[in-house]
Amino acid sequence: MEKSRVLVVGATGYLGKRLVKASLANGHPTFVLLRPEIGADIEKIQLLLSFKEQGAKLVEASFSDHQSLVDAVKQVDVVICAISCVHTRSHHILLQLNLVKAIKEAGNIKRFLPSEFGTDPSRMRHAIEPGRVTFDDKMVIRKAIEEARVPFTYVTANCFAGYFVGGLCQPLKIIPSRDHVLLLGHANVKAIYADEDDIANYTIKAADDPRMVNKTLHIRPPENILSQTDLVQAWEELIGKQLAKTTISEEDFLTKLRSKTYY
Repeated sequence: MEKSRVLVVGATGYLGKRLVKASLANGHPTFVLLRPEIGADIEKIQLLLSFKEQGAKLVEASFSDHQSLVDAVKQVDVVICAISCVHTRSHHILLQLNLVKAIKEAGNIKRFLPSEFGTDPSRMRHAIEPGRVTFDDKMVIRKAIEEARVPFTYVTANCFAGYFVGGLCQPLKIIPSRDHVLLLGHANVKAIYADEDDIANYTIKAADDPRMVNKTLHIRPPENILSQTDLVQAWEELIGKQLAKTTISEEDFLTKLRSKTYY
């Protein structure tokens, strides 16, 4: 069967570059959106050029230029968006409203996979600020997609392993300490962790799977459903020593969270 032509938006980002790699590896004619807004960001430009060397086609378009987006999406069958939705840094989720309008006008897209990939926003109505804005905005995009009757697949993978596992679930930590760990409450609540390369591969496979039209793909590897205690114990076994442990209560954690400024 002929592979769908895939356009990746946000290809220079954390997950976007993995999506380009997975698309090429799975034999899809792969297109990458080149946004003039990147200006003279040499690292992003070099990354985009490396995609071109690997066989991807660069397509220039801007979120602020509707016709350029329409022209870009007319060249492909599937659009996958991975623009940043991290509230602690850049937060561009609502830019996808422009993309939805372009896809609707073009009228040729078989599937749109918006920038989700984390926790299912439809199940996060209880979320608190500052992170809540991410889930609320994702629901705005879902509503726009469904009202426009654009065929979609939503991909939710819960926790990115790279962000959570290495830091043993400690906020704003990525590399584990060999001496100490801060436990969150009783540290026994389970979460689902997914490797970012796996997320990209499953996303690409779902994009061409007819069973996934207008459905949500939940990535939940059974062996990756772990508590903070599970992660700490695995790390302790790996390094052959016990970490010193302190605990922060739920109340103190939430108070500390609310006192932080992210913007």
